Amino acid sequence: MKKLNAFQLKIIALIVMLMDHLYFSFPDVFPVWFHPLSRFVAPLFAFLMVEGLFHTRNRLKYNLRLWGWAIFMQMGNGVINIAFLSKKVSVHNNIFITLALGLTILNLFELRKNCYGIKKWGLLVSCIGLILLGVCVEGGFSVIPFILITYFFRENKKKSIIGYLILSVILFIMNYTPYETLKMTINMMMYNSDFLFIMVVPFIFLYNGERGVNNKFSKYLFYVFYPLHLWILAMIEFISN
Repeated sequence: MKKLNAFQLKIIALIVMLMDHLYFSFPDVFPVWFHPLSRFVAPLFAFLMVEGLFHTRNRLKYNLRLWGWAIFMQMGNGVINIAFLSKKVSVHNNIFITLALGLTILNLFELRKNCYGIKKWGLLVSCIGLILLGVCVEGGFSVIPFILITYFFRENKKKSIIGYLILSVILFIMNYTPYETLKMTINMMMYNSDFLFIMVVPFIFLYNGERGVNNKFSKYLFYVFYPLHLWILAMIEFISN
């Protein structure tokens, strides 16, 4: 039975995301399995972003908001990295860029539906170029293909799940490297675990299609929490070193 709305799913994702970043900031305190456990977080936000594309009243405004926060976070990261350079504490995360790029690609595909001739082909070339650019952003190898699969097979869950499985297998093959011992190999896969994005599938099936809490707090919770908690963790790491 579908039980969870978008807001509830976001809360779960935020908690697990915090666990992952706690591990990377303080690996001697928190267990390594926090990282592979969190591999569903970015895909879950990407899934909800695709859903948002079809429910928002203004797609352009939605896209510009994501780009605005991406730029804001990049600037904040720059300030943090300069301020904490003496202890080599830095923040390089910015999933906003990945989501904003993914949404831009989808908006171009949507725009292409009503175009013909050269303009239609021009938009396709632009989409392909942006998809290739996606390999340069955080999580691009997994999140951008995930966004495309979710978008193109949105009305067919069976095909989307098959697409996710194929992508997961490809990512596993790309990341798998056998080491001298099984333990070393497993530890390597715990770190290079993007293929575990497939864990997002149960959450997709739990999604009830509803937005849930709908106010300024719920609208901007992720936008504020994501950079703020990373910057706070960086400050704590700097002070404690």
